[in-house]
Amino acid sequence: MLNEIHSPADLKKLDYDQLDQLAYELRREILQTVSRTGGHLSSNLGAVELTLALDYVLEENDRIFFDVGHQTYAQKLLTGRQELFRRLRQKDGCCGFPSVQEDPRDSFSAGHASTAVSAALGVCRARDIRGTGETVVAVVGDGALTGGMCYEALNDAGQSGTDLIVVVNDNDMSISKNVGALSRHLTAIRQTRFYRSFKTNTRSVLSRVPLVGPVLFRMIEKLRDMLKGLVIGDNIFDALGFRYTGPVDGHDIPRLVRAIRLARQAGGPVVIHVVTQKGKGFAPAEKEPDRFHGPSPFDVATGRFHSLKGETLGMEAGRLLSEMAEKDGRICAVCAAMPTGTGFATFARRWPQRFFDVGIAEEHAVTMAGGLAFSGLKPYVAIYSTFLQRAYDQISNDVCLNSLPVTFLLDRAGLVGADGATHNGLMDLSYLRSIPNMTIAAPRDIRALRRLLYWSRTYEAPLAIRYPKEVLDLGEGLDRREEICPGRWETLLEGEVTLLAVGRMVQTALMAAMALHERGISAGVVDAMFVKPMDENLLRRLAEKSPLLVTLEENTLPGGFGEGVLGELEKMGMTANVVSLGVADRYVAHASLQEQLEMCGLTPQAVAEAVEKRLAQSHERSTYGGQKAQG
Repeated sequence: MLNEIHSPADLKKLDYDQLDQLAYELRREILQTVSRTGGHLSSNLGAVELTLALDYVLEENDRIFFDVGHQTYAQKLLTGRQELFRRLRQKDGCCGFPSVQEDPRDSFSAGHASTAVSAALGVCRARDIRGTGETVVAVVGDGALTGGMCYEALNDAGQSGTDLIVVVNDNDMSISKNVGALSRHLTAIRQTRFYRSFKTNTRSVLSRVPLVGPVLFRMIEKLRDMLKGLVIGDNIFDALGFRYTGPVDGHDIPRLVRAIRLARQAGGPVVIHVVTQKGKGFAPAEKEPDRFHGPSPFDVATGRFHSLKGETLGMEAGRLLSEMAEKDGRICAVCAAMPTGTGFATFARRWPQRFFDVGIAEEHAVTMAGGLAFSGLKPYVAIYSTFLQRAYDQISNDVCLNSLPVTFLLDRAGLVGADGATHNGLMDLSYLRSIPNMTIAAPRDIRALRRLLYWSRTYEAPLAIRYPKEVLDLGEGLDRREEICPGRWETLLEGEVTLLAVGRMVQTALMAAMALHERGISAGVVDAMFVKPMDENLLRRLAEKSPLLVTLEENTLPGGFGEGVLGELEKMGMTANVVSLGVADRYVAHASLQEQLEMCGLTPQAVAEAVEKRLAQSHERSTYGGQKAQG
């Protein structure tokens, strides 16, 4: 049946039994594909019936905004992308997140949580200005409701009075188990049968009493609301100005269809509270939804992963931090909804009183950590590089302006492969370099990360340590254990041409140096562990003696390490032959990590070719200039 569905309009020909059959086929397709390619599984399995019901009710010009991509796989399949979906998260295949470049019916490109209501409200206001009448729906996972931006949008939408349907997909999970007061509030609503019937039954009974006029009716309704508040407390959505409907069984298509139709008829801001099961239809994911949130390839029959998930640098950081916390009672850990992904789960188990998971609220996490540091503690904040972008103002005004000793652990820095443009950590060097009082370090491998973490205990100023997901160990031969000093670089290999490399690019530089040696070019390698401050003394010596300096970074070139080197040289009044290699001023699409490195010209072979080309150009200019002078 799925092969006959090319657009949501095709669903309107089906009855409820056929829709149930289609739900089964959608789950099977999602399961088979993710088991091969990896991707987001549990949440997508839980949102199948909800997506079907929305597409069944809505018209072609209506708009659905899904909060991040954890719920969008069924929608991609229902919009004629079956073949593209089978190459999910692979180069030239289906993006794992909503992407209007891929298909306009995705409504809005997004990869970070808590944005859907804001975008949907903007479209609603544009609709109201134009005078068109399309229905706009924002589908928000309950995890997104831990983010402040979502509250800001709900507060604005509730007072606006505009027609907007917000579907709260409540599965009691975001990535890991949800935290916070709202999660408990949703749980209370789900578990209170009284609330589900009280409001509707009161209105139904009163409407059949002939002597109840409008004034008395409103008085009785106010009494009803007061009694409801005494029984289960206030409903936050009512307080924000939304008409609340629910809870609705998120796997019952007829009930979902009725709720959506009623919401369209009601007008104004409406919340439909839908309760779903994360991992629905696949027993291993139902049992361990967090483990199957973003799984690597696995066997569908057994639920076993084809290869065990390897160690990550985040896991190593979490273990080391746990050990450090045993000797230093000031050390505490902060994360934003991802204790497992950042490696902080180990710390959380061992030191629960000093571990704080604030939900998907990066801005709050940073300023709260500032408060911890202000009170004499030593907070470590682990957030993926791509997500820390959301807290730029808090890093600047709340931490660095006060020069507080908060250490930021930027996991997944650089290119990340299949998660693509929204998740690549390619901007942190640029945006952090612009902030006064910030020190930025990038270890070349796991050994350097350990040294940096141990050293960071005594560093009493803002510090950012950025590293990729993958564990890299360059071996004991390069582990010289020199004393760490902010702004000090380390020369690993002497040569005429000098490669100044940051983080994971140190390995690339060493391999490129070997390739250049085979071409008769002598190349040295410097581990520029500190991007800010820079090693001015070493840079001055290199600029004086080297015919070519090559900066190498896994970061966007604008504002990055290369521009920093050029700025330092200018400040010193020096000129040098410099070529900067990094990521061009563009977003990098999903592909394998190796393919992304090739796309960005950051493989050892590409680096060697860039060096050889620049030396040839320099030689031509020198020769041409000499001939011209001679003539």
